[in-house]
Amino acid sequence: MEESNTKIFSKLPNVGTTIFTTMFKMAADYGAINLSQGFPDFDCPEDLKKLVVHYLQAGHNQYAPMPGLPLLRERISSKIEKLYGHKYNPETEINITAGATQALFTAISAVINPGDEAIIFEPAYDSYAPGVIANCGVPVFIPLREKDFSIDWDRCKDSITNKTKLIIINSPHNPTGSVINIADLKNLEEITRDTNILILSDEVYEHIVFDGNRHISVSRSGELARRTFVVSSFGKTYHTTGWKIGYCAAPEYLMKEFRKLHQFIVFAVNTPIQNAYADYMANENHYLSLGLFYQKKRDLIINALKESRFKLNKTRGTYFQLLDYSAISDKNDYEFSEYLTREIGVAVIPLSPFYSKNNSRKLVRICFAKRDEVLLEAAEKLCRV
Repeated sequence: MEESNTKIFSKLPNVGTTIFTTMFKMAADYGAINLSQGFPDFDCPEDLKKLVVHYLQAGHNQYAPMPGLPLLRERISSKIEKLYGHKYNPETEINITAGATQALFTAISAVINPGDEAIIFEPAYDSYAPGVIANCGVPVFIPLREKDFSIDWDRCKDSITNKTKLIIINSPHNPTGSVINIADLKNLEEITRDTNILILSDEVYEHIVFDGNRHISVSRSGELARRTFVVSSFGKTYHTTGWKIGYCAAPEYLMKEFRKLHQFIVFAVNTPIQNAYADYMANENHYLSLGLFYQKKRDLIINALKESRFKLNKTRGTYFQLLDYSAISDKNDYEFSEYLTREIGVAVIPLSPFYSKNNSRKLVRICFAKRDEVLLEAAEKLCRV
C-alpha cells in the first residue's frame, strides 16, 4: 500500500522499539535463557485460575463498573489501611486499571499540561518520560546516587521550579532494586509542603521486599497521601503479568480527574478476573508471603554467582538483580548484553535504556522470577564469562 502524503507530527519522535522487545527477540533467535524481561516463567496459582474459570462459567462476562468491582476495591482499601495505615474510600478513591502502566499514563495525563515539569529519578522505568512528553510536559531527570541508588533530595530540591507539577517515585525500584525509607518520606514532605506539587508513586513491587524490611508506601504519610497517586499491580503480586490488571489509589479530587480520562481510555477492566482477585485477596498470605518467596530466589542466584567475575550488591526489593561487569569487559552495556545473549546464552537487559542520556556504568539487569533450575543453569553459564 502506498504511503499517504499526510504528515504526522509524532508526539514521541525519539521513541522506537523498546529494549525489552529487542532482547526478547534476541533471546529467542539465539536460544538463550531469558533473564531479560520482568515476568515469571512459572504459572500462577491453580486456585486463582479456578476462580477465574468459575466466574467465566457463572456468566460474569459483561462490563464491570467503570471504577472496578466494588468488592475488589473494598479489599484493596482494607489491605492498604492494614499495611500502611491510610484509609482510601473504595467508592471514590480507588480505581481498577488495565495494568499498572495504564494507571501511570492516565495519572500523568490527568495532571500534566503543556509546559509542566515532572521530576523523574533515573535510572527510571521507561514509561514515565514518554507519558510526560506525550502530554507536552517536560521531564526533569535527576540521577540517583551512584553508590546505592538512593535519592539525592538536595538535588531534587534545587531542581524544583515554578513549573514543577509532578514528582515520580518508584519503590521498590525497577531496575536497581533500591527502596525508600522513612527519612525519604520526611524529605518528600518537606520539599512539597506549601506547594502545588503532586506525586505519582509507582509501588508495583510493594510485596517484594527482602531481609525483614517493610515496604514504605507513600500512603503511610497522611500529608503526602493528600497529593499522591499510588499505583500497584496484581500481575507482579500473583504471577499474572499477562492478565494486565492494576489499580490506582488517590484522594477524591485527584481520582475525579483520573476517572475522566480512564473512562475514555479503557472504561472497564476484565470482569471475571476482577471477581477472582477479589476472592483471592481474602487470604492475606497470598501476598504477605511473596517477599520470602522471591528472597529465596534472589539468594539462590547470588550464591550461584559467587564464583563468577561479576560484582553484586544484594537487591533490596523487586525481582531484579544488577550485575556489575566492570572487571570483565570494557564493552558498553548494549554490546555486553548482546555478547552475553549471543555467545554465553543468557539474555539480560542493559541499564542504558533506563537513562535519558548515555550511561557509562558497567551494569546489566537480570530477572530472577524464574524456576530454580533455570536460574542455576543461567548462573553456570555466567560463571564461564
